[in-house]
Amino acid sequence: MLPVIPSFRSLVFATACLAALAGCAGSVSPQIQRLPERVELNSVPFYRGDMYQGAPQSLAAVLTAQGTVITPGLLEKPLHLPGGEAGLQQNMQTLAREYGLVVYPLDSELSALLEQVAAGNPVLLRYTEGTALWGGPRYGILAGYNREKRTVLLRSGMNRRLLMSFSGFESAFKDAGGWAVLLQRPTQLPVNVNPQRWLKAADELAGAGQEQAAARATKALGAGH
Repeated sequence: MLPVIPSFRSLVFATACLAALAGCAGSVSPQIQRLPERVELNSVPFYRGDMYQGAPQSLAAVLTAQGTVITPGLLEKPLHLPGGEAGLQQNMQTLAREYGLVVYPLDSELSALLEQVAAGNPVLLRYTEGTALWGGPRYGILAGYNREKRTVLLRSGMNRRLLMSFSGFESAFKDAGGWAVLLQRPTQLPVNVNPQRWLKAADELAGAGQEQAAARATKALGAGH
């Protein structure tokens, strides 16, 4: 009888592991399950730095990816830094429009972010860095994910490849307000674009003095639908 006991325990352990894996698999939404298993946007540059919550570095990376020749240092004054940390979210969007880009807000669900990354669109976002006892806002770029390992890849701060679990990222992202946007060229529609949201973003681009770019954005939507 003695050999049966370890075998029984092994069977129970194996069954528990399978149940846990099934539970983990079920926790991933169907929208994420339909995405490619692994994506990393190597075309997105990385500017290392911890200054100003990483906002100039992250914005410079996305602007560079969209063809603008820029460095983080050149963005500090337009972002009203130092001193303008409280207004970074709005100032980054304003500055992106001045460069002729459409600021397209995303829903705060993980699936909405990952589907854009899977389509080749880096996501500019804010999350909370640190622990429950100590933490602060930080800006970064969602530039990849691994669906099997349930991890996301951020370009942020001093880390070109900061890996976070799906659950850890979602918590840090929503704790900071769930703010995420795409900075798109006017002719570059997001995947599964929301027409009303895109047109509103085009109007905001026109309001920033970029009427021709806004007109191209509106035309692109008509051509794409």
